[in-house]
Amino acid sequence: MAASGGTKAILAALFANLGLAIAKFAGFAVTGASSMLAEAIHSVADTSNQALLLMGGRLARRDATAQHSFGYGRERYFWSFVVALVLFTVGSLYALYEGVEKIRHPHDIDFPAVAFVVLSVGIVLEGFSMRTAVIESNRVRGNASWVSFVRRSRHPELPVVLLEDLGALLGLVLALGALMIAVIFDAPVWDGIGTLSIGVLLGLIAVVLAVEMRSLLLGESATAADDGAIRRAIESTEGVTGLIHLRTQHIGPEELLVGAKVSFEASYTTAELVEAINRVEERTRAAVPIARIMYVEPDVPAGS
Repeated sequence: MAASGGTKAILAALFANLGLAIAKFAGFAVTGASSMLAEAIHSVADTSNQALLLMGGRLARRDATAQHSFGYGRERYFWSFVVALVLFTVGSLYALYEGVEKIRHPHDIDFPAVAFVVLSVGIVLEGFSMRTAVIESNRVRGNASWVSFVRRSRHPELPVVLLEDLGALLGLVLALGALMIAVIFDAPVWDGIGTLSIGVLLGLIAVVLAVEMRSLLLGESATAADDGAIRRAIESTEGVTGLIHLRTQHIGPEELLVGAKVSFEASYTTAELVEAINRVEERTRAAVPIARIMYVEPDVPAGS
């Protein structure tokens, strides 16, 4: 569900940004507004980002190989990290450069009504895209706050699309507001100020995304809910006398590596111990289906 929901949100954002990029470039060609150009570059970056997320999802579905015995689930984390880099280098840095140039060398805006129409339509389209991302995120967010969802989610696509859509909406509002001030007060320098603001906004979002995706690439453990479910499943298994320690790591959004050191009934024979270990694995996977790879080491507590 999370994967299909993420794909739906990505596609909605891709088509919205592709259409917006074309419209914004046309608007810039008519008006010459730098904030319109910054927004057009932003939409191009976002369109490329959604294509990268789709590619990452496709690559992650490859079967495990001898060289990558745990599979390719982390492709989704890698390409989400690349998205953050693209957003920063293409979107933020260009807008910052263009904003500084237009503040230093402001010029009048031609046909501002065209820019107002394009930006207003953009706000509507981005609003629909973000609505889709919010709906799909709510299916997996549970009771978590939005900040917690972005920080704790092990599924990278939805947080990425959410932040991109939020940045796009705020960027459009900034561009529209700056152009209105520039036209009403005949102060074209505000076009540059709006462009600079868009660059700062995109830079902040890119940094947040890079930090979160880096954490996922390094390998995050199971969520608190899954960790608790795994512990309860192991400890309640017949023949288990204690859970000595537990280690988990996401090797993909829907793949969890579980390593557990468990104490069993001391009277068990080798055959009975094997059966007990199998019960632990079955019970754990029933409680947390994404615990696909599991290693159980029988041991005795220290001091026993």
